[in-house]
Amino acid sequence: MKIYIGGDHTGYELKEKLKIYLSELRLGYEIVDKGAFKYDADDDYPDFIRPVAEAVAKDQGSFGIILGGSGQGEAMCANRIPGIRAAVFYSEAVAQSAINIKGEKSVDSYEIIKLARTHNDANILSVSARFLSEDQIKFAIELFLKTEFYGDERHKRRIDKF
Repeated sequence: MKIYIGGDHTGYELKEKLKIYLSELRLGYEIVDKGAFKYDADDDYPDFIRPVAEAVAKDQGSFGIILGGSGQGEAMCANRIPGIRAAVFYSEAVAQSAINIKGEKSVDSYEIIKLARTHNDANILSVSARFLSEDQIKFAIELFLKTEFYGDERHKRRIDKF
């Protein structure tokens, strides 16, 4: 299994650190870098996000990690590729009425990542290089990779309607 990783100039330095971190986690994934391969303040994130999304769509069981300023545009770009379910994580802030996977009120600021995996089978995590610290991003990525899709009929049915 593989983890495809990519991002523009905003996430370039962080991406390089994350490749090392992901290798050190020893989760059994091969790390595949889709760029940027050098810092260029004038590069465009779709040039690196689209190859990640296309690779994940073709490689069943793989995951993608995409990095950008907010993570929003990057997720929008990735989600244009059939078969991609990119979820955004950009803040540890807890919504006033966060509900966990059991339907209970939650104060876990990472609940959205759990829901994206357990209910939506997200295959790409889009993270903000501007709104999160390196440690927050590492924690989010590890949680994303270790959280399993529930696979219930109702969740599969909903995903099939995408």
